[in-house]
Amino acid sequence: MKKIAVIMGSDSDLPVVGKAIDTVKKFGVECEAHVYSAHRTPIEAREFAVNAEKNGFGVIIAAAGMAAHLAGALAAATTLPVIGIPVKSAALDGLDALLSTVQMPPGIPVATVGIDGAVNAALLALEILAVGEPELAAKLKAKREADSRTVLEKDKKLNENIG
Repeated sequence: MKKIAVIMGSDSDLPVVGKAIDTVKKFGVECEAHVYSAHRTPIEAREFAVNAEKNGFGVIIAAAGMAAHLAGALAAATTLPVIGIPVKSAALDGLDALLSTVQMPPGIPVATVGIDGAVNAALLALEILAVGEPELAAKLKAKREADSRTVLEKDKKLNENIG
């Protein structure tokens, strides 16, 4: 099975990105994480993206705050799917990162999740890999069913409590 890469623009993004890594690992998919900056290490970031497919990756998740050019920079160097996680920052509450990540020019797509949406990024990456992996697809379906049961149990408890 292909691996998932999780690239963060700074190690300060780890509290957010760690949720993606944990989610991927829960599904038994190999995950590799790195710190590369679109601005401070552009050569290394590009090199990673250029070689990602031949190194066994099927999807790249890229997390960055503020200018948040990392996902776009990686996507420009590969045809693998890239999922951007805009990371919340103090200055504009993550809106700057969201707009930087989602507003890609035609021809260089980046799938973008919500601000600090690491779990959804991981699940989307897993869904992409699951297209060719029936066992992974079954695990994702089981998770959805479990999540549904949890909500219905909460509904039942709520109605029992309000009488």
